[in-house]
Amino acid sequence: MGIDLPLAWAVIILFAVMMYVVMDGFDLGIGLLFPFIRDRGDRDVMVNTVAPVWDGNETWLVLGGAGLLAAFPTAYALVLQALSVPIVLMLIGLVFRGVAFEFRFKAPPAARGRWDLAFWGGSAVATFFQGVVLGAFLNGFAVSGPDTGAGASWLSPFPVFTGLGLLVGYGLLGVTWLVMKTGGRLQTKCIDIAGPLAWAFLGVLAVVSVWTPLAHPRIAERWFSYPNLLWFAPVPLLVGVALWRLQASLGRGFGAAPFLWTLLLVFLGYSGLGISLWPFVAPPDLTIWEAAGPPQSLGFTLVGALLVIPMILAYTGWSYWVFRGKVRAGEGYH
Repeated sequence: MGIDLPLAWAVIILFAVMMYVVMDGFDLGIGLLFPFIRDRGDRDVMVNTVAPVWDGNETWLVLGGAGLLAAFPTAYALVLQALSVPIVLMLIGLVFRGVAFEFRFKAPPAARGRWDLAFWGGSAVATFFQGVVLGAFLNGFAVSGPDTGAGASWLSPFPVFTGLGLLVGYGLLGVTWLVMKTGGRLQTKCIDIAGPLAWAFLGVLAVVSVWTPLAHPRIAERWFSYPNLLWFAPVPLLVGVALWRLQASLGRGFGAAPFLWTLLLVFLGYSGLGISLWPFVAPPDLTIWEAAGPPQSLGFTLVGALLVIPMILAYTGWSYWVFRGKVRAGEGYH
């Protein structure tokens, strides 16, 4: 029996997007927290916690986008046509944030505030429009007729809500990362912020979980028909357990536990979206098999991906291992 190439590529793209959400999520979340941490020294420590690894995190975004183009060109064309504006705005936010990341350390004290504002603004814009793209993707695209490539307006209420919700999610990832990587006064501030953010993120997940099945009967049938209801019931139960353990770990305030429980929350939210959408690569009609490119192209690019992905994982793991440990005021990685 041969390899199901579209399925293999779907797994790779889902994995790449998940890795991006996790790694660039806490990275962007640090920028989102700047309005809550006003001390310049504390802000320097926050940025120093990701300084050695931040630019490598976006490798996964490139892999996911390139994989979609290589494996599912029809879906890539539909998504790009319908969501070109929010995608471009997201990239502009990432550019502003990247430039500010480098320049804020080199700027004179009088100009540092402007670069901090650019760092926060770029992080907020990039995160918000990533959420908008997600919400518009859930709403679906027209795949036939004169409106081919058109999607539900990306400025409609649901994409706007998912954009705001992703700000909360990335903020929670960022603040629990800082709980793990910092100490003293800054860590205490982050613990105080993390508790309310965790409840807010639970609220976001609850609203999305109710909104999507009400708006899309196909998603409602996927979740609430028998026997799917039994198979998928553990997902919301595990969300409750993860939130409970996250709040309990914040009470202790030390170690990696808050960040790890937040990762589980994010993974469960991501899994819920996957359950709702599978097997559509351009919902509501285009499946991964219908959108797949020629088998020769899928096979050739799969070989390259299977060579590159272990290298990326090895490099990423080594980087995080080398730069493990806490970062303190006046210290950084060189």
